[in-house]
Amino acid sequence: MSDDTKMGGPSGKFPATRWSAIVAARSEDPAERARALETIVAAYWKPVYKYIRARWGKSNEDAKDLTQEFFARVIEKDFVGSYDPAKARLRTFLRTCVDGLVRNQAKAARRLKRGGDAVHLSLDFDAAEAELARASLSVKGSGGTIEEYFEKEWVRSLFSLAVESLRQRCEARGKELQFRLFERYDLDDSGTRPSYADLAQTFGVPVSDVTNYLSFARREFRCVALEKLREMTATDEEFRREVRALFGVEPE
Repeated sequence: MSDDTKMGGPSGKFPATRWSAIVAARSEDPAERARALETIVAAYWKPVYKYIRARWGKSNEDAKDLTQEFFARVIEKDFVGSYDPAKARLRTFLRTCVDGLVRNQAKAARRLKRGGDAVHLSLDFDAAEAELARASLSVKGSGGTIEEYFEKEWVRSLFSLAVESLRQRCEARGKELQFRLFERYDLDDSGTRPSYADLAQTFGVPVSDVTNYLSFARREFRCVALEKLREMTATDEEFRREVRALFGVEPE
């Protein structure tokens, strides 16, 4: 991704979005709580699945079952209600809980057989497995500590959600070309990034439009990514701390 997508942008300003999935997960409103839990699951299921594969050496099928079990507990048992942001980051809390679940795998396996009332989430495990294969990761992890591996996967998940939200936002506003240029230039990891002139020729627009469209998409991406991060934090201080840790920018 281009350095031009640095969080905060030239002005150093951040979006004023204040909705937090962590706070909303404790709401008395069932709809708000469901929305919050869906947001948390979307951000964390892939890191959890890959972590179980890498940290615990579980098979594809066992990791699927444990991931389903873990998030069923998150949804059914007010799991997030016991999280204290003053003590740890949410991802650290969740990783510790995953470890506890795997250590008690026999009990989890019994619950999975309890019957038709079990929560079953529609998760694209094939995509997660394909990502593991593309990264050439063994089930024991790849470099660094297993904690660092989980952190990297969480960041990957956060940015993937931000990219998808940006795509939807651009489509809704009739700015598909802006997203396609951003996707081709900033998200391409093939090592053969085209020049602005190449993009202009490929997409049939002036070079000046390529510059302007990429600037627009990068600004929108910054906003979306920060909104996603805000959803995953419980307080303003935690949000600011995460921005500093993940993007190396001091929020204003």
